[in-house]
Amino acid sequence: MSLADQPPAAALVFRTLLQHGPLSRAEIGRRTGLSPGAVTKVATPLIADGWITEAGRPSTERAGGRPATLIAVRAERARFVGVKVTGDELIGVLADLTARPLTSRRAALGSRDVGSVVLAIARLVDQLRKAAGTEGADPVHSIGVTISGDVDGRTGTVQYSPFLNWRRVPLAQLVESATGVPAVIENDVRALTVAEQWFGAGVGLSSFALVTVGAGIGAGLSIGGRVVSGARGVAGEVGHLPVSGSDRVCTCGNTGCVEAVASTHAIIEQARQATGDPALTMDRAVRLAHAGDPAVRAVFARAGHAMGLALSAVANLIGPERIIISGEGLASYDLYADQIRRTFADHAFGAAADCDLVVRPLPFEEWARGGAAVAAQRVFAPAK
Repeated sequence: MSLADQPPAAALVFRTLLQHGPLSRAEIGRRTGLSPGAVTKVATPLIADGWITEAGRPSTERAGGRPATLIAVRAERARFVGVKVTGDELIGVLADLTARPLTSRRAALGSRDVGSVVLAIARLVDQLRKAAGTEGADPVHSIGVTISGDVDGRTGTVQYSPFLNWRRVPLAQLVESATGVPAVIENDVRALTVAEQWFGAGVGLSSFALVTVGAGIGAGLSIGGRVVSGARGVAGEVGHLPVSGSDRVCTCGNTGCVEAVASTHAIIEQARQATGDPALTMDRAVRLAHAGDPAVRAVFARAGHAMGLALSAVANLIGPERIIISGEGLASYDLYADQIRRTFADHAFGAAADCDLVVRPLPFEEWARGGAAVAAQRVFAPAK
């Protein structure tokens, strides 16, 4: 039985247990607004089919004068693969129903051609299943593939991924055909946001934003407990906010984007121009900045200013309790962190300036875990 076949109340109970469980029936009712009878009605078939279980230990809460039995998700009920696609590598995680990683693998990409990447994903899925001993009798329920760019998760289509130079690729369909396993596709930052909402720095928050800094700059938005996808799969593209007065051209073709100034690639390009060294690497630029080179430090300051403007725009627009800053670009974050916070404080309006800014380095395995979380989420909350 699929949870997608259950009434909305069942999905609500299951999602509540997944994010906050184990819980007593009374606490489930308080968190969902369902009556005790309604909670029992939807929980009974979920228990019978093995999606949830009575945890077997009483809570301190008393219901009718007796300790209340806790209910929890049965993590072993289903397994999922999450895959994060970068420009030159695949990062894969096999996880259980609660997105707890069981094993992980990485695989280099020899080509960015769609067919080659799909075959590499299929090989990686096989490797993960074999590593965890899940081939044969214990199949993977579904695969969640995450990728940078304009991704329509509802149709499973990568509309545009600038780093791979893909346009209108029906990736979910292709992965399903290559693996024989149902697949879902999601923007990588939104998938990471789901992961943070479930088991990271967003747990328990009514609203938060995740902003990632690296080869690109993106954001995931969780509002009212739901990660926003946008009407057409585009939401949270803070990297393409026009905040800079420079004429630097962004990967999207426009000028003045945050990404054109503050992405790792943009910082390297500007540092090369500032030093006159066309072979300058990011590591060397960081060392020069730490040594006090004024031209290179100015590059990082401009990046910090652009990021501060982007973060203040997010705070002003949605008023999140917290903004989580992550991504591979955090390796040099200390060089422009102060500038980010100063610009944010100057441009965040009113109480929005009280938004908690949290720096949280996360390896790509956590991004892949987000893919597994998205795949698990679709079991009980399928895209509409």
